[in-house]
Amino acid sequence: MATVTLNKVRKIYPGGLEAVKGIDLIVPDRALCVLVGPSGCGKSTLLRMIAGLETISEGAIEIDGRVVNGLEPAERDIAMVFQNYALYPHMSVYDNMAYGLRNRGTPKAEIDRKVRAAAETLELAQLLDRRPRQLSGGQRQRVAMGRAIVRDPKVFLFDEPLSNLDAKLRGQMRVEIKRLQRDLGVTSVYVTHDQLEAMTLADVLVVMNAGRVEQVGAPLDVYEQPETTFVASFIGAPPMNLIAPADFAAGGATLGVLPAGCTTVGIRPEDLTAVEREGREGHVTFEVAVEALEPVGAESYLYGRLGAARVIIRLPGRANVPERGSIRVAAPRHKLHVFDGEGRRIADSQPTGAARTKIA
Repeated sequence: MATVTLNKVRKIYPGGLEAVKGIDLIVPDRALCVLVGPSGCGKSTLLRMIAGLETISEGAIEIDGRVVNGLEPAERDIAMVFQNYALYPHMSVYDNMAYGLRNRGTPKAEIDRKVRAAAETLELAQLLDRRPRQLSGGQRQRVAMGRAIVRDPKVFLFDEPLSNLDAKLRGQMRVEIKRLQRDLGVTSVYVTHDQLEAMTLADVLVVMNAGRVEQVGAPLDVYEQPETTFVASFIGAPPMNLIAPADFAAGGATLGVLPAGCTTVGIRPEDLTAVEREGREGHVTFEVAVEALEPVGAESYLYGRLGAARVIIRLPGRANVPERGSIRVAAPRHKLHVFDGEGRRIADSQPTGAARTKIA
């Protein structure tokens, strides 16, 4: 297979717009690396540069130890799965999957073997004679993946492949992609704006913002130990509560001694618990003014105010919460995240109890 290495990669468009700002990144062999971030953060541009569909302004991209800056897409030994499937409507499923191999001059018997093997893997064997218009969205996406699989590439590239599917199909396809990537063992780079998709798929999670990499790590490490307030608020649903120390004080909390330079304290909604009394050992307790309660089944989300800050609290589905007034909540001190005025984690404030995952 192959390792993908980016060395100080930049993309500057005519007029001076810098879409990608000096990114260094290593995607380990056989890993599934997910680039996640809001629209316009540069993730798709970065993927297209790896694919050879965008030129590189500065830096170098290596695939399997070979610098590919000057190579055409067809020479990079990659296969790409697009958001819109990019299937030929007049061709059968079989012919769509076989098309690239025929263009390469692959022998007919080998084409047939590869297409049928991929179709079995993707549960498309009974659909090989159908046209794309006769398929569901999930089936079309599997055909697009099959077309990539038959090429035996060194690297798979996925550009928001599930964004056109409904929520149920997205969930099913996430499982399919994770299983396929594990079984095939192909190095993969996957772009999405959906943080749930990113968390569930990634071996290596890369959070991007405004053309830069904010944090790289195993998904749970990024979730439990965000390096910036941007990562803290982007990864997690609902997002982390980011609160000024003065707002905690307004709710009656005693935070104790905070690290020098602290301007923001973060706490995840699921780390807050409704309590009936003060003084819970090892916890910070405070009053939250209730604004709304949103039941969603097994859990409910309480929206409230703590001083000038809005907060979200995850509670059990049948939580007994007053429609007006306030409730007392508690947060474990070791679950507090502390950030400085530039939105960066203060180095000595790592929450305890969260073991880092090694990314090989």
